[in-house]
Amino acid sequence: MDFFTQGISTLATIVMAIGAGFAGWGIINLMDGYGNDNPGAKSQGVKQAMAGGGIIFVGLKLIPLLANLFQ
Repeated sequence: MDFFTQGISTLATIVMAIGAGFAGWGIINLMDGYGNDNPGAKSQGVKQAMAGGGIIFVGLKLIPLLANLFQ
């Protein structure tokens, strides 16, 4: 059972890292949009940052609930 718990913990960490990468990329695009006065890049940056936040939320709250399925 410890194998599943450790695997779920690792999966949550990986998903949160991917979400943080998307959020960081979105913030970079947002700042690039402000620097170049490009509304398209600003919009894309906000969308990517919010999507990254959603992925972080999934990794933080929903994936640990998988542990309950195996108990």
